[in-house]
Amino acid sequence: MKKITTLCAALLLAYAAHAAAPNGEHPSVKRPTSVPPSADLSYNLKVKQSGLSLNGTATVQWRAGDGKYSINTESHAAIFGKVVENRSEGAIDDYGLAPASFYEKRMRKDPYTTTFKRDAKAIAFTESDVTYPILGGEQDRSSAQWQLAALGRAAPDKFKTGSEWHMFVAGRRDAEQWSFKVVGTENVQTGAGEVSAVHLVKAPPPDAKGQQVDLWLAPSMDWYPVRVRFNDNDGDFVDQTLEKVVKK
Repeated sequence: MKKITTLCAALLLAYAAHAAAPNGEHPSVKRPTSVPPSADLSYNLKVKQSGLSLNGTATVQWRAGDGKYSINTESHAAIFGKVVENRSEGAIDDYGLAPASFYEKRMRKDPYTTTFKRDAKAIAFTESDVTYPILGGEQDRSSAQWQLAALGRAAPDKFKTGSEWHMFVAGRRDAEQWSFKVVGTENVQTGAGEVSAVHLVKAPPPDAKGQQVDLWLAPSMDWYPVRVRFNDNDGDFVDQTLEKVVKK
């Protein structure tokens, strides 16, 4: 039972990737953005944890229009059913996605909400009393990859091998800088066939034991995320690959 619980916990990490401990850097850079068209995306999940394997599915409802966006995500696993549900919604401003709130509910856990108080220019959490200033461009854990997609659509020539993309990302009870580095272009096998995708990596600092996050964005598919992989330093992982996308 302990192994099954651990395996389920690994699946939960698919939408709650922790990097290193929070640091003081708070990047705020205004760049051109072009958000992807609204779509429903379906993914297959593969998990390896303590030598055990588990399959699952995830669905993402991405909506953008009239100066607003929303992301609704659900992850399901065999045996457990729905294990993660989260929602991100907000506006689209000069920095790109501008979250107003991020809600997450994990199996057997109370939900939490992270609020971006635009009038007060502060990020607040239901799980802690700490606050962070809003300088522009801040993201939550769901919106971060879609912000990268919007940056890629607006300036694909900037996503060259070796380029780095920094953003300030709020989580459950605090916020920190996330840094993604483009490592190249690779082919990804999806449910619709093989597609070329820009591969970005968010690695933890050398002195930390956090997860590495690999993200693949497909320029030929409006820069939708076609694969996301979360790697632990002991070889365990959560791997999410696009099965189907339906534009709305």
